[in-house]
Amino acid sequence: MSSSDDESDEQFYRDTESVAHPMLQDHHLAMLEPLGTRRKVKRGEMLVKAGQRDVPLTIVLKGEVEAFEPRDGEELVLGVAEAREFMGEVGMLTGTASLASIRGKSEEAEVLQVPATALRQALAELPGVSEMIVRAFIMRRRRLERDKEFAGLRILSHESSREGRQLDDFLDKNHIPHRMITFESEQGKQLCAKLHLATHDLPALITAAGMPLRRPSLREVARVAGLLRAPVGEDETEVFCDLVIVGAGPAGLGAAVYAASEGLKTVVLESYAPGGQAGSSSLIENFFGFPTGIGGGELTYSAQLQAHRFGASFSMPSRALTMAFHEGEYRASLQSDGCHAILRAKCVIIATGADYHRLDAEGREDFEGNGVFYAATAREARLCQGATVVVAGAGNSAGQAAMFLSGCVEKVVLVIRGAGLSSSMSSYLSRRVEAKENIEMLRHTVIRKMTGGKVLEAVEVENTTSSERRTIPARAVFSMIGAKPCTDWLPPEIERDERGFIKTGPAVANAPAWKDAGRSPGALETSIPGIFAAGDVRSGSVKRCAAAVGEGGMAVEGVHDVLRTYA
Repeated sequence: MSSSDDESDEQFYRDTESVAHPMLQDHHLAMLEPLGTRRKVKRGEMLVKAGQRDVPLTIVLKGEVEAFEPRDGEELVLGVAEAREFMGEVGMLTGTASLASIRGKSEEAEVLQVPATALRQALAELPGVSEMIVRAFIMRRRRLERDKEFAGLRILSHESSREGRQLDDFLDKNHIPHRMITFESEQGKQLCAKLHLATHDLPALITAAGMPLRRPSLREVARVAGLLRAPVGEDETEVFCDLVIVGAGPAGLGAAVYAASEGLKTVVLESYAPGGQAGSSSLIENFFGFPTGIGGGELTYSAQLQAHRFGASFSMPSRALTMAFHEGEYRASLQSDGCHAILRAKCVIIATGADYHRLDAEGREDFEGNGVFYAATAREARLCQGATVVVAGAGNSAGQAAMFLSGCVEKVVLVIRGAGLSSSMSSYLSRRVEAKENIEMLRHTVIRKMTGGKVLEAVEVENTTSSERRTIPARAVFSMIGAKPCTDWLPPEIERDERGFIKTGPAVANAPAWKDAGRSPGALETSIPGIFAAGDVRSGSVKRCAAAVGEGGMAVEGVHDVLRTYA
Protein backbone atom coordinates (compact mmCIF):
# COMPACT_ATOMS: atom_id res chain seq x y z
CA MET A 1 0.00 0.00 0.00
CA SER A 2 1.38 3.41 -0.95
CA SER A 3 1.92 6.31 1.46
CA SER A 4 -1.02 8.12 -0.16
CA ASP A 5 -3.20 5.12 0.60
CA ASP A 6 -2.01 5.23 4.22
CA GLU A 7 -2.87 8.93 4.44
CA SER A 8 -6.29 8.29 2.89
CA ASP A 9 -7.06 5.56 5.43
CA GLU A 10 -5.87 7.74 8.32
CA GLN A 11 -8.06 10.61 7.13
CA PHE A 12 -11.01 8.23 6.76
CA TYR A 13 -10.67 6.99 10.32
CA ARG A 14 -10.20 10.50 11.75
CA ASP A 15 -13.21 11.87 9.89
CA THR A 16 -15.51 9.03 10.93
CA GLU A 17 -14.50 8.53 14.55
CA SER A 18 -17.29 10.62 16.07
CA VAL A 19 -19.90 9.09 13.74
CA ALA A 20 -18.80 5.51 14.37
CA HIS A 21 -18.57 5.94 18.16
CA PRO A 22 -21.24 8.39 19.31
CA MET A 23 -22.00 9.01 22.98
CA LEU A 24 -25.58 8.37 24.04
CA GLN A 25 -27.11 11.23 26.00
CA ASP A 26 -29.56 10.98 28.91
CA HIS A 27 -32.61 11.39 26.66
CA HIS A 28 -31.33 8.59 24.37
CA LEU A 29 -30.89 6.26 27.32
CA ALA A 30 -34.33 7.18 28.61
CA MET A 31 -35.87 6.08 25.30
CA LEU A 32 -33.93 2.81 25.12
CA GLU A 33 -34.04 1.75 28.79
CA PRO A 34 -37.66 0.48 28.72
CA LEU A 35 -36.84 -1.74 25.73
CA GLY A 36 -33.96 -3.66 27.30
CA THR A 37 -32.60 -5.44 30.35
CA ARG A 38 -29.70 -4.42 32.58
CA ARG A 39 -26.98 -6.99 33.16
CA LYS A 40 -23.79 -7.20 35.24
CA VAL A 41 -20.78 -8.44 33.25
CA LYS A 42 -17.47 -9.78 34.55
CA ARG A 43 -14.14 -9.62 32.72
CA GLY A 44 -14.06 -12.18 29.90
CA GLU A 45 -17.79 -12.98 30.18
CA MET A 46 -19.27 -13.48 26.70
CA LEU A 47 -22.21 -11.33 25.64
CA VAL A 48 -22.28 -12.26 21.95
CA LYS A 49 -20.52 -15.02 19.99
CA ALA A 50 -19.38 -14.65 16.39
CA GLY A 51 -21.90 -16.25 14.07
CA GLN A 52 -24.82 -15.62 16.44
CA ARG A 53 -27.98 -14.21 14.84
CA ASP A 54 -30.43 -11.60 16.06
CA VAL A 55 -27.96 -10.30 18.62
CA PRO A 56 -29.04 -7.58 21.06
CA LEU A 57 -27.74 -4.02 21.05
CA THR A 58 -25.28 -3.77 23.96
CA ILE A 59 -25.15 -0.34 25.63
CA VAL A 60 -22.40 0.14 28.19
CA LEU A 61 -23.58 1.82 31.40
CA LYS A 62 -20.47 1.19 33.47
CA GLY A 63 -16.98 -0.17 32.74
CA GLU A 64 -15.87 -1.45 29.33
CA VAL A 65 -16.71 -4.22 26.86
CA GLU A 66 -14.77 -5.21 23.75
CA ALA A 67 -15.49 -6.74 20.35
CA PHE A 68 -13.02 -9.16 18.81
CA GLU A 69 -12.71 -11.54 15.89
CA PRO A 70 -11.65 -15.07 16.85
CA ARG A 71 -9.43 -16.47 14.12
CA ASP A 72 -7.26 -19.59 13.98
CA GLY A 73 -6.60 -19.63 17.71
CA GLU A 74 -5.86 -15.90 17.85
CA GLU A 75 -7.96 -12.82 18.49
CA LEU A 76 -8.17 -9.50 16.65
CA VAL A 77 -9.65 -6.78 18.88
CA LEU A 78 -11.98 -4.64 16.77
CA GLY A 79 -13.10 -2.07 19.29
CA VAL A 80 -13.75 -1.15 22.91
CA ALA A 81 -16.92 0.55 24.18
CA GLU A 82 -16.99 2.62 27.35
CA ALA A 83 -19.87 4.12 29.35
CA ARG A 84 -22.61 5.64 27.13
CA GLU A 85 -21.24 3.88 24.02
CA PHE A 86 -22.77 0.83 22.35
CA MET A 87 -21.64 -2.29 20.55
CA GLY A 88 -23.21 -3.24 17.23
CA GLU A 89 -23.10 -2.86 13.46
CA VAL A 90 -25.23 -3.36 10.35
CA GLY A 91 -25.90 -7.05 11.04
CA MET A 92 -28.11 -6.01 13.97
CA LEU A 93 -30.28 -4.08 11.54
CA THR A 94 -30.48 -6.78 8.87
CA GLY A 95 -30.55 -9.80 11.18
CA THR A 96 -27.46 -11.42 9.65
CA ALA A 97 -24.89 -13.32 11.68
CA SER A 98 -22.61 -11.39 14.02
CA LEU A 99 -19.15 -10.78 12.58
CA ALA A 100 -17.51 -10.58 16.00
CA SER A 101 -17.74 -11.76 19.58
CA ILE A 102 -18.39 -9.31 22.44
CA ARG A 103 -17.21 -9.78 26.03
CA GLY A 104 -16.60 -7.87 29.22
CA LYS A 105 -13.25 -6.06 29.36
CA SER A 106 -13.16 -4.41 32.78
CA GLU A 107 -13.32 -6.37 36.04
CA GLU A 108 -16.98 -5.47 36.41
CA ALA A 109 -19.22 -3.75 33.90
CA GLU A 110 -22.91 -3.08 33.57
CA VAL A 111 -24.73 -3.09 30.25
CA LEU A 112 -28.21 -2.56 28.88
CA GLN A 113 -29.10 -5.16 26.27
CA VAL A 114 -31.92 -4.31 23.85
CA PRO A 115 -33.27 -7.43 22.04
CA ALA A 116 -33.03 -7.44 18.25
CA THR A 117 -36.80 -7.27 17.69
CA ALA A 118 -37.17 -4.33 20.08
CA LEU A 119 -34.19 -2.59 18.48
CA ARG A 120 -35.64 -2.83 14.98
CA GLN A 121 -38.94 -1.47 16.24
CA ALA A 122 -37.10 1.41 17.94
CA LEU A 123 -35.19 2.23 14.76
CA ALA A 124 -38.50 2.63 12.95
CA GLU A 125 -40.35 4.51 15.70
CA LEU A 126 -37.72 6.56 17.58
CA PRO A 127 -36.12 8.95 15.08
CA GLY A 128 -34.33 10.85 17.85
CA VAL A 129 -32.02 7.90 18.49
CA SER A 130 -32.32 5.77 15.35
CA GLU A 131 -30.40 8.12 13.05
CA MET A 132 -27.38 8.10 15.36
CA ILE A 133 -27.41 4.31 15.74
CA VAL A 134 -27.92 3.54 12.03
CA ARG A 135 -25.16 5.96 10.97
CA ALA A 136 -22.78 4.36 13.46
CA PHE A 137 -23.74 0.87 12.21
CA ILE A 138 -23.06 1.81 8.58
CA MET A 139 -19.78 3.55 9.36
CA ARG A 140 -18.54 0.60 11.42
CA ARG A 141 -19.30 -1.79 8.56
CA ARG A 142 -17.40 0.47 6.17
CA ARG A 143 -14.44 0.49 8.53
CA LEU A 144 -14.46 -3.28 8.80
CA GLU A 145 -14.48 -3.59 5.01
CA ARG A 146 -11.43 -1.33 4.82
CA ASP A 147 -9.59 -3.09 7.66
CA LYS A 148 -6.88 -5.21 6.06
CA GLU A 149 -6.60 -7.36 9.21
CA PHE A 150 -10.29 -8.23 9.50
CA ALA A 151 -11.21 -11.48 7.74
CA GLY A 152 -14.93 -12.11 8.19
CA LEU A 153 -16.03 -15.30 6.48
CA ARG A 154 -13.28 -16.90 4.43
CA ILE A 155 -13.55 -18.82 1.18
CA LEU A 156 -10.70 -21.24 0.52
CA SER A 157 -10.67 -22.22 -3.14
CA HIS A 158 -8.56 -23.12 -6.13
CA GLU A 159 -7.73 -20.01 -8.12
CA SER A 160 -9.60 -21.23 -11.21
CA SER A 161 -12.59 -22.73 -9.38
CA ARG A 162 -15.96 -21.68 -10.78
CA GLU A 163 -17.70 -22.84 -7.59
CA GLY A 164 -15.36 -20.74 -5.46
CA ARG A 165 -16.04 -17.65 -7.54
CA GLN A 166 -19.77 -18.25 -7.22
CA LEU A 167 -19.51 -18.29 -3.42
CA ASP A 168 -17.46 -15.09 -3.61
CA ASP A 169 -20.05 -13.47 -5.87
CA PHE A 170 -22.95 -14.54 -3.64
CA LEU A 171 -21.41 -13.10 -0.48
CA ASP A 172 -20.24 -10.00 -2.31
CA LYS A 173 -23.69 -9.20 -3.72
CA ASN A 174 -25.24 -9.78 -0.30
CA HIS A 175 -22.69 -7.43 1.32
CA ILE A 176 -21.27 -10.00 3.72
CA PRO A 177 -17.64 -9.17 4.65
CA HIS A 178 -15.40 -12.01 3.55
CA ARG A 179 -12.02 -12.89 2.11
CA MET A 180 -11.15 -15.07 -0.87
CA ILE A 181 -8.03 -17.17 -0.19
CA THR A 182 -6.56 -19.25 -3.00
CA PHE A 183 -5.27 -22.72 -2.30
CA GLU A 184 -2.18 -21.90 -4.35
CA SER A 185 -1.10 -19.17 -1.90
CA GLU A 186 1.09 -19.85 1.14
CA GLN A 187 -1.77 -18.83 3.43
CA GLY A 188 -4.12 -21.20 1.61
CA LYS A 189 -1.78 -24.15 1.96
CA GLN A 190 -1.28 -23.44 5.66
CA LEU A 191 -5.05 -23.25 6.24
CA CYS A 192 -5.64 -26.51 4.40
CA ALA A 193 -3.03 -28.23 6.57
CA LYS A 194 -4.38 -26.75 9.78
CA LEU A 195 -8.02 -27.58 9.00
CA HIS A 196 -7.22 -30.99 7.45
CA LEU A 197 -8.73 -30.04 4.10
CA ALA A 198 -7.88 -32.03 0.98
CA THR A 199 -8.08 -30.50 -2.49
CA HIS A 200 -11.33 -32.37 -3.15
CA ASP A 201 -12.87 -30.57 -0.15
CA LEU A 202 -12.56 -27.22 -1.92
CA PRO A 203 -14.08 -24.73 -2.15
CA ALA A 204 -14.54 -24.52 1.60
CA LEU A 205 -16.17 -21.83 3.70
CA ILE A 206 -14.46 -21.07 7.00
CA THR A 207 -17.08 -19.78 9.44
CA ALA A 208 -16.65 -17.00 11.99
CA ALA A 209 -16.09 -19.72 14.60
CA GLY A 210 -13.24 -21.17 12.50
CA MET A 211 -15.07 -24.31 11.36
CA PRO A 212 -14.76 -25.33 7.68
CA LEU A 213 -17.74 -26.24 5.51
CA ARG A 214 -16.60 -28.49 2.68
CA ARG A 215 -18.02 -27.73 -0.79
CA PRO A 216 -21.05 -25.88 0.66
CA SER A 217 -24.14 -25.06 -1.35
CA LEU A 218 -25.32 -21.46 -1.62
CA ARG A 219 -28.10 -22.31 0.82
CA GLU A 220 -25.55 -23.52 3.38
CA VAL A 221 -23.49 -20.38 2.88
CA ALA A 222 -26.61 -18.25 3.32
CA ARG A 223 -27.42 -20.07 6.54
CA VAL A 224 -23.93 -19.49 7.98
CA ALA A 225 -24.01 -15.81 6.98
CA GLY A 226 -27.41 -15.40 8.59
CA LEU A 227 -29.02 -14.43 5.29
CA LEU A 228 -31.40 -17.35 5.19
CA ARG A 229 -34.51 -16.11 6.89
CA ALA A 230 -37.89 -17.69 6.21
CA PRO A 231 -40.89 -15.36 6.63
CA VAL A 232 -42.56 -17.94 8.87
CA GLY A 233 -41.46 -19.42 12.15
CA GLU A 234 -40.26 -22.98 12.67
CA ASP A 235 -43.69 -24.19 13.76
CA GLU A 236 -45.67 -22.19 11.21
CA THR A 237 -46.60 -23.05 7.66
CA GLU A 238 -48.02 -19.66 6.67
CA VAL A 239 -47.85 -15.98 7.58
CA PHE A 240 -50.09 -13.00 6.86
CA CYS A 241 -48.98 -9.51 5.79
CA ASP A 242 -50.39 -6.43 4.10
CA LEU A 243 -48.02 -6.56 1.14
CA VAL A 244 -45.64 -9.07 -0.37
CA ILE A 245 -43.04 -7.76 -2.81
CA VAL A 246 -41.49 -10.36 -5.11
CA GLY A 247 -38.02 -9.20 -6.16
CA ALA A 248 -35.53 -6.85 -4.52
CA GLY A 249 -34.19 -4.83 -7.42
CA PRO A 250 -34.65 -1.03 -7.52
CA ALA A 251 -38.43 -1.32 -8.00
CA GLY A 252 -38.88 -3.83 -5.19
CA LEU A 253 -36.59 -1.95 -2.83
CA GLY A 254 -38.28 1.36 -3.62
CA ALA A 255 -41.65 -0.22 -2.89
CA ALA A 256 -40.33 -1.75 0.34
CA VAL A 257 -39.05 1.59 1.64
CA TYR A 258 -42.29 3.42 0.91
CA ALA A 259 -44.60 0.64 2.11
CA ALA A 260 -42.77 -0.07 5.37
CA SER A 261 -42.30 3.62 6.18
CA GLU A 262 -46.05 4.10 5.77
CA GLY A 263 -46.90 1.37 8.26
CA LEU A 264 -47.66 -1.57 5.97
CA LYS A 265 -46.54 -4.99 7.16
CA THR A 266 -44.22 -5.76 4.26
CA VAL A 267 -42.35 -8.92 3.26
CA VAL A 268 -39.79 -8.92 0.42
CA LEU A 269 -38.82 -12.14 -1.35
CA GLU A 270 -35.52 -12.38 -3.22
CA SER A 271 -34.04 -15.49 -4.83
CA TYR A 272 -30.33 -14.52 -4.87
CA ALA A 273 -29.30 -11.06 -3.69
CA PRO A 274 -30.87 -7.58 -3.49
CA GLY A 275 -30.06 -5.02 -6.15
CA GLY A 276 -31.09 -6.64 -9.41
CA GLN A 277 -29.21 -5.51 -12.50
CA ALA A 278 -28.65 -2.08 -10.94
CA GLY A 279 -26.80 -3.70 -8.05
CA SER A 280 -24.25 -5.03 -10.54
CA SER A 281 -23.57 -1.65 -12.17
CA SER A 282 -20.12 -0.29 -11.38
CA LEU A 283 -21.29 3.32 -11.61
CA ILE A 284 -24.70 4.93 -12.21
CA GLU A 285 -24.04 8.51 -13.28
CA ASN A 286 -27.56 9.68 -14.14
CA PHE A 287 -29.35 8.83 -10.90
CA PHE A 288 -31.06 11.83 -9.30
CA GLY A 289 -29.09 13.46 -6.49
CA PHE A 290 -25.62 12.02 -7.16
CA PRO A 291 -23.73 14.50 -9.35
CA THR A 292 -20.56 12.38 -9.42
CA GLY A 293 -22.42 9.09 -9.78
CA ILE A 294 -22.91 6.22 -7.35
CA GLY A 295 -22.12 2.53 -7.50
CA GLY A 296 -25.18 0.42 -8.13
CA GLY A 297 -24.34 -1.91 -5.25
CA GLU A 298 -23.92 1.00 -2.84
CA LEU A 299 -27.21 2.57 -3.92
CA THR A 300 -29.30 -0.58 -3.62
CA TYR A 301 -27.63 -1.69 -0.38
CA SER A 302 -28.46 1.67 1.18
CA ALA A 303 -32.06 1.22 0.04
CA GLN A 304 -32.17 -2.23 1.63
CA LEU A 305 -30.88 -0.88 4.95
CA GLN A 306 -33.47 1.90 4.74
CA ALA A 307 -36.25 -0.65 4.23
CA HIS A 308 -34.91 -2.71 7.16
CA ARG A 309 -34.91 0.39 9.36
CA PHE A 310 -38.62 0.97 8.66
CA GLY A 311 -39.45 -2.63 9.51
CA ALA A 312 -39.65 -4.45 6.17
CA SER A 313 -38.87 -8.17 6.40
CA PHE A 314 -36.59 -9.80 3.83
CA SER A 315 -36.55 -13.50 3.05
CA MET A 316 -33.42 -14.54 1.15
CA PRO A 317 -32.83 -16.66 -0.72
CA SER A 318 -36.52 -17.45 -1.29
CA ARG A 319 -38.31 -18.32 -4.51
CA ALA A 320 -41.97 -17.67 -5.20
CA LEU A 321 -43.28 -20.82 -6.88
CA THR A 322 -46.97 -20.11 -7.48
CA MET A 323 -49.58 -17.47 -6.74
CA ALA A 324 -53.33 -17.85 -6.26
CA PHE A 325 -56.32 -15.86 -5.02
CA HIS A 326 -58.28 -17.40 -2.15
CA GLU A 327 -61.02 -15.95 0.05
CA GLY A 328 -60.14 -12.29 -0.50
CA GLU A 329 -56.36 -12.56 -0.25
CA TYR A 330 -53.40 -13.60 -2.36
CA ARG A 331 -51.40 -16.65 -1.40
CA ALA A 332 -47.86 -17.10 -2.68
CA SER A 333 -46.34 -20.54 -2.36
CA LEU A 334 -42.62 -20.16 -1.72
CA GLN A 335 -39.51 -22.14 -1.02
CA SER A 336 -37.14 -20.94 1.70
CA ASP A 337 -34.50 -22.82 3.68
CA GLY A 338 -35.49 -26.02 1.91
CA CYS A 339 -39.07 -25.77 3.18
CA HIS A 340 -42.30 -24.77 1.50
CA ALA A 341 -44.53 -22.16 3.09
CA ILE A 342 -47.56 -20.05 2.24
CA LEU A 343 -47.34 -16.26 2.39
CA ARG A 344 -50.79 -14.65 2.66
CA ALA A 345 -51.12 -11.02 1.59
CA LYS A 346 -53.81 -8.47 0.80
CA CYS A 347 -51.74 -7.11 -2.10
CA VAL A 348 -48.76 -8.15 -4.18
CA ILE A 349 -46.15 -6.16 -6.11
CA ILE A 350 -44.28 -8.15 -8.75
CA ALA A 351 -40.81 -6.67 -9.26
CA THR A 352 -38.90 -9.70 -10.44
CA GLY A 353 -37.02 -7.87 -13.19
CA ALA A 354 -35.39 -9.90 -15.91
CA ASP A 355 -32.76 -12.61 -16.41
CA TYR A 356 -29.66 -11.98 -18.47
CA HIS A 357 -29.60 -13.29 -22.02
CA ARG A 358 -26.78 -15.75 -22.66
CA LEU A 359 -24.41 -15.34 -25.59
CA ASP A 360 -24.90 -17.95 -28.30
CA ALA A 361 -21.21 -18.77 -28.53
CA GLU A 362 -19.43 -22.13 -28.65
CA GLY A 363 -17.68 -22.91 -25.36
CA ARG A 364 -19.49 -20.26 -23.31
CA GLU A 365 -20.77 -22.76 -20.74
CA ASP A 366 -17.20 -23.78 -19.90
CA PHE A 367 -16.36 -20.30 -18.65
CA GLU A 368 -19.54 -19.20 -16.88
CA GLY A 369 -18.45 -17.40 -13.71
CA ASN A 370 -14.79 -17.92 -14.61
CA GLY A 371 -14.35 -15.69 -17.62
CA VAL A 372 -17.93 -14.93 -18.63
CA PHE A 373 -19.58 -12.33 -16.40
CA TYR A 374 -22.88 -10.43 -16.33
CA ALA A 375 -21.70 -7.58 -14.11
CA ALA A 376 -18.67 -5.30 -14.08
CA THR A 377 -17.90 -4.46 -10.46
CA ALA A 378 -14.66 -4.04 -8.53
CA ARG A 379 -14.58 -7.78 -7.88
CA GLU A 380 -14.51 -8.67 -11.59
CA ALA A 381 -12.15 -5.81 -12.37
CA ARG A 382 -9.55 -7.22 -9.98
CA LEU A 383 -9.60 -10.51 -11.88
CA CYS A 384 -8.88 -8.76 -15.20
CA GLN A 385 -6.35 -6.13 -14.17
CA GLY A 386 -3.88 -5.36 -16.96
CA ALA A 387 -5.53 -7.76 -19.43
CA THR A 388 -7.74 -7.40 -22.51
CA VAL A 389 -11.48 -7.91 -22.01
CA VAL A 390 -14.50 -8.06 -24.30
CA VAL A 391 -17.80 -6.32 -23.56
CA ALA A 392 -20.83 -7.43 -25.62
CA GLY A 393 -23.78 -5.05 -25.95
CA ALA A 394 -24.76 -1.55 -27.02
CA GLY A 395 -26.96 -0.31 -24.17
CA ASN A 396 -26.19 1.77 -21.10
CA SER A 397 -25.09 -1.28 -19.09
CA ALA A 398 -22.50 -2.14 -21.74
CA GLY A 399 -21.29 1.46 -21.91
CA GLN A 400 -20.97 1.75 -18.14
CA ALA A 401 -19.08 -1.56 -17.99
CA ALA A 402 -16.71 -0.55 -20.81
CA MET A 403 -15.91 2.81 -19.20
CA PHE A 404 -15.36 1.29 -15.77
CA LEU A 405 -13.15 -1.52 -17.03
CA SER A 406 -11.11 0.80 -19.24
CA GLY A 407 -9.66 2.32 -16.10
CA CYS A 408 -8.02 -0.90 -14.90
CA VAL A 409 -7.49 -3.17 -17.91
CA GLU A 410 -5.12 -2.78 -20.82
CA LYS A 411 -7.84 -2.78 -23.48
CA VAL A 412 -11.61 -3.12 -23.82
CA VAL A 413 -13.10 -4.51 -27.03
CA LEU A 414 -16.76 -3.47 -27.33
CA VAL A 415 -18.69 -5.88 -29.56
CA ILE A 416 -22.01 -4.58 -30.96
CA ARG A 417 -24.37 -6.19 -33.45
CA GLY A 418 -25.54 -2.91 -34.96
CA ALA A 419 -23.93 0.05 -36.69
CA GLY A 420 -23.46 2.27 -33.63
CA LEU A 421 -24.48 3.27 -30.13
CA SER A 422 -26.72 6.30 -30.61
CA SER A 423 -29.99 4.38 -30.81
CA SER A 424 -29.53 2.37 -27.60
CA MET A 425 -27.10 4.24 -25.34
CA SER A 426 -27.43 7.62 -23.61
CA SER A 427 -25.67 10.28 -25.66
CA TYR A 428 -23.35 11.41 -22.85
CA LEU A 429 -22.18 7.84 -22.34
CA SER A 430 -21.77 6.96 -26.02
CA ARG A 431 -19.57 10.03 -26.52
CA ARG A 432 -17.32 8.96 -23.67
CA VAL A 433 -17.05 5.40 -24.97
CA GLU A 434 -16.18 6.56 -28.48
CA ALA A 435 -13.54 8.99 -27.16
CA LYS A 436 -11.80 6.54 -24.81
CA GLU A 437 -8.45 5.56 -26.29
CA ASN A 438 -8.26 2.00 -24.95
CA ILE A 439 -11.81 1.05 -26.02
CA GLU A 440 -11.99 -0.53 -29.47
CA MET A 441 -15.45 -0.77 -31.00
CA LEU A 442 -16.32 -3.63 -33.37
CA ARG A 443 -19.56 -2.87 -35.23
CA HIS A 444 -21.75 -5.47 -36.98
CA THR A 445 -19.95 -8.12 -34.92
CA VAL A 446 -20.95 -11.15 -32.85
CA ILE A 447 -19.03 -13.54 -30.61
CA ARG A 448 -18.86 -17.04 -32.09
CA LYS A 449 -16.47 -19.01 -29.87
CA MET A 450 -14.63 -18.93 -26.54
CA THR A 451 -11.52 -20.98 -25.85
CA GLY A 452 -9.00 -21.58 -23.08
CA GLY A 453 -7.78 -24.05 -20.48
CA LYS A 454 -8.82 -23.57 -16.86
CA VAL A 455 -9.62 -19.92 -17.61
CA LEU A 456 -10.80 -18.01 -20.67
CA GLU A 457 -7.91 -17.19 -23.01
CA ALA A 458 -9.40 -16.09 -26.33
CA VAL A 459 -12.61 -15.05 -28.07
CA GLU A 460 -13.43 -15.56 -31.74
CA VAL A 461 -15.67 -12.90 -33.30
CA GLU A 462 -17.30 -12.59 -36.71
CA ASN A 463 -18.20 -9.52 -38.73
CA THR A 464 -21.77 -10.20 -39.92
CA THR A 465 -21.33 -7.99 -42.98
CA SER A 466 -18.11 -9.45 -44.37
CA SER A 467 -18.17 -12.87 -42.59
CA GLU A 468 -14.56 -12.21 -41.61
CA ARG A 469 -13.48 -13.90 -38.36
CA ARG A 470 -10.88 -12.69 -35.86
CA THR A 471 -9.43 -14.17 -32.66
CA ILE A 472 -8.95 -11.79 -29.73
CA PRO A 473 -6.83 -12.82 -26.71
CA ALA A 474 -9.06 -11.97 -23.73
CA ARG A 475 -9.23 -12.70 -20.02
CA ALA A 476 -12.98 -12.13 -19.74
CA VAL A 477 -16.22 -11.48 -21.60
CA PHE A 478 -18.83 -9.20 -20.06
CA SER A 479 -22.24 -9.98 -21.53
CA MET A 480 -24.61 -6.99 -21.53
CA ILE A 481 -27.04 -8.03 -24.27
CA GLY A 482 -30.36 -7.60 -22.50
CA ALA A 483 -32.65 -9.87 -20.57
CA LYS A 484 -36.00 -11.68 -20.55
CA PRO A 485 -38.67 -11.04 -17.89
CA CYS A 486 -38.91 -13.39 -14.90
CA THR A 487 -42.58 -14.23 -15.28
CA ASP A 488 -42.70 -17.98 -15.95
CA TRP A 489 -43.91 -18.70 -12.39
CA LEU A 490 -47.02 -16.51 -12.70
CA PRO A 491 -50.55 -17.86 -13.32
CA PRO A 492 -51.98 -17.39 -16.85
CA GLU A 493 -54.58 -14.96 -15.50
CA ILE A 494 -51.84 -12.32 -15.26
CA GLU A 495 -51.68 -11.10 -18.83
CA ARG A 496 -48.35 -10.56 -20.57
CA ASP A 497 -47.28 -9.08 -23.88
CA GLU A 498 -45.69 -11.02 -26.75
CA ARG A 499 -42.25 -10.83 -25.07
CA GLY A 500 -43.50 -11.99 -21.67
CA PHE A 501 -43.58 -8.62 -19.88
CA ILE A 502 -46.58 -7.96 -17.60
CA LYS A 503 -49.36 -5.74 -18.93
CA THR A 504 -50.77 -3.08 -16.61
CA GLY A 505 -53.26 -0.20 -16.50
CA PRO A 506 -55.48 0.47 -19.55
CA ALA A 507 -53.94 -2.52 -21.38
CA VAL A 508 -55.76 -4.91 -18.99
CA ALA A 509 -59.03 -2.99 -18.56
CA ASN A 510 -60.95 -5.66 -20.49
CA ALA A 511 -59.52 -8.60 -18.55
CA PRO A 512 -62.20 -10.91 -17.06
CA ALA A 513 -61.29 -10.07 -13.44
CA TRP A 514 -62.00 -6.36 -14.04
CA LYS A 515 -65.47 -6.72 -15.56
CA ASP A 516 -67.26 -6.75 -12.21
CA ALA A 517 -64.62 -4.94 -10.17
CA GLY A 518 -66.54 -1.66 -9.99
CA ARG A 519 -63.43 0.38 -10.82
CA SER A 520 -60.72 0.68 -13.43
CA PRO A 521 -57.25 -0.77 -12.96
CA GLY A 522 -54.58 1.53 -11.56
CA ALA A 523 -51.69 2.58 -13.77
CA LEU A 524 -49.47 -0.26 -12.47
CA GLU A 525 -52.20 -2.78 -11.63
CA THR A 526 -52.23 -6.04 -13.54
CA SER A 527 -55.11 -8.05 -15.01
CA ILE A 528 -55.88 -9.23 -11.46
CA PRO A 529 -57.02 -6.49 -9.02
CA GLY A 530 -54.65 -6.02 -6.10
CA ILE A 531 -51.61 -7.38 -7.93
CA PHE A 532 -49.20 -4.75 -9.27
CA ALA A 533 -46.11 -4.84 -11.49
CA ALA A 534 -43.20 -2.41 -11.27
CA GLY A 535 -39.81 -1.97 -12.88
CA ASP A 536 -38.24 -3.93 -15.72
CA VAL A 537 -40.76 -6.78 -15.52
CA ARG A 538 -43.59 -4.45 -16.56
CA SER A 539 -44.54 -4.02 -20.21
CA GLY A 540 -43.73 -0.52 -21.43
CA SER A 541 -41.54 0.41 -18.47
CA VAL A 542 -38.57 2.71 -18.90
CA LYS A 543 -35.49 0.55 -18.34
CA ARG A 544 -33.76 2.98 -15.99
CA CYS A 545 -32.93 2.65 -12.29
CA ALA A 546 -34.65 5.89 -11.26
CA ALA A 547 -37.79 4.96 -13.20
CA ALA A 548 -37.93 1.57 -11.46
CA VAL A 549 -37.65 3.19 -8.02
CA GLY A 550 -40.41 5.61 -8.95
CA GLU A 551 -42.67 2.80 -10.14
CA GLY A 552 -42.12 1.00 -6.83
CA GLY A 553 -43.40 4.08 -4.99
CA MET A 554 -46.33 4.47 -7.39
CA ALA A 555 -47.30 0.85 -6.91
CA VAL A 556 -47.45 1.37 -3.13
CA GLU A 557 -49.88 4.25 -3.65
CA GLY A 558 -52.04 1.82 -5.62
CA VAL A 559 -51.76 -0.68 -2.76
CA HIS A 560 -53.11 1.95 -0.35
CA ASP A 561 -56.10 2.51 -2.65
CA VAL A 562 -56.86 -1.21 -2.57
CA LEU A 563 -56.40 -1.52 1.19
CA ARG A 564 -58.89 1.28 1.77
CA THR A 565 -61.56 -1.10 0.50
CA TYR A 566 -60.76 -3.40 3.46
CA ALA A 567 -61.29 -0.62 5.99
